Amino acid sequence: MYRQLMGLQQLSRRTIMSSARRQMDNTVKDKQKMFQADNGLPIHLKGGTKDALLYRATMTLTVFGSAYVVYELFSAAMPKK
Repeated sequence: MYRQLMGLQQLSRRTIMSSARRQMDNTVKDKQKMFQADNGLPIHLKGGTKDALLYRATMTLTVFGSAYVVYELFSAAMPKK
């Protein structure tokens, strides 16, 4: 048990120490070109399929949430017999 714990500690120390050596590519210029391109899409849909799915899910939840609030307000306004 102690050896496994020490091995895990050494592994975590290695990954933390070695992560600073990795070079990350600068993708800011590419993102700027993508989002500033004049292709007729609104800015919230230029990210691709993932953005479109998130937008549709948000709109669906908003519509159903609003309908549920109106239903609850209507049922609270009408007295039950």
